[in-house]
Amino acid sequence: MEALKILIDNQAEKTIPTQPIRQKTKQILNALGFDRHELSIVITDDAQIRSLNRQYRQKDSATNVLAFSMQEGDFSQITPGLLGDLVISWETADREARSAGITLMERMSQLLVHGSLHLAGFDHEQDESGAREMEEKSLELLRLIETNPNLSIL
Repeated sequence: MEALKILIDNQAEKTIPTQPIRQKTKQILNALGFDRHELSIVITDDAQIRSLNRQYRQKDSATNVLAFSMQEGDFSQITPGLLGDLVISWETADREARSAGITLMERMSQLLVHGSLHLAGFDHEQDESGAREMEEKSLELLRLIETNPNLSIL
């Protein structure tokens, strides 16, 4: 298997530099032990993520990030190096960032961590123990990626 491969489809109306997103994602996946996997990231709007959320989670609302794992289910062994897909709504991320008083890139970093942890098998929705474990790992990964000053561009 070859080195980590990250594909980014930036559909945002707002200019969002993809290089810092790629670098942060590499750091996250390397820290999680997925240094030889493939991941795709789609940066989209609220309308598209709402449609996906309705189709795959039966929730008729926009959300900030969706994670589609290729490491689980009937077909996970077909391409074991394929980690999955992350879909991020830049519109929801932007609103959440402004509300929290942080930059869009800081919020995008949080969503990259959150989605990547879901792809790695973490789950905060099943029980309190899983939620606590995911929160601790999130903080650890955020500290890791935020210590690199070259990546805080937005």
